[in-house]
Amino acid sequence: MRMAEGQIKEVLISKEEIARRVRELAQQITSDYAGKDLVLVCILKGATIFWSDLSRQIDLPLVSDFVAVSSYGDKTTSSGVVKFRLDLSQGIEGRDVLIIEDIVDTGRTLACLKENLLTQRPASLRICALLDKPSRREVEVFIDYIGFTVPNAFVVGYGLDFGQRYRNLPYIAVLATPTG
Repeated sequence: MRMAEGQIKEVLISKEEIARRVRELAQQITSDYAGKDLVLVCILKGATIFWSDLSRQIDLPLVSDFVAVSSYGDKTTSSGVVKFRLDLSQGIEGRDVLIIEDIVDTGRTLACLKENLLTQRPASLRICALLDKPSRREVEVFIDYIGFTVPNAFVVGYGLDFGQRYRNLPYIAVLATPTG
């Protein structure tokens, strides 16, 4: 993509690899949640492209809702403070909930969100993450469905950003010189 010329160090995961893995995850989720009352909870903004592609391939009736939580802002490292900016618009008590996340890094944001959602007594609560970066984990979080494991590098594309840019890249890439 022309807008990213000179900004990208390397492409880690191609758009074709992403599409294949999203199909595989959707098939597994369809099988695992057959006959259940599934609610997808998309974490804004980074997971929206992943959620959109994944939800259209899950062959089940489902409901989607959105939350906005963050510990990054416009930086490349977590502030350590998790901020809730938007909460669910509907109840999840007694329902099967699948959190859709773009990347699990330190684990702080996801652990905090999971703890919050468990207070609402869902029937089950699982996590689906496009990317897992276990080398940066500070808080242990079990991820039920993982798209890809990535190295300790600042990645952008397919919804992931740096300063709100690069979300529209169709692949996952390492940013050449992130600062912040």
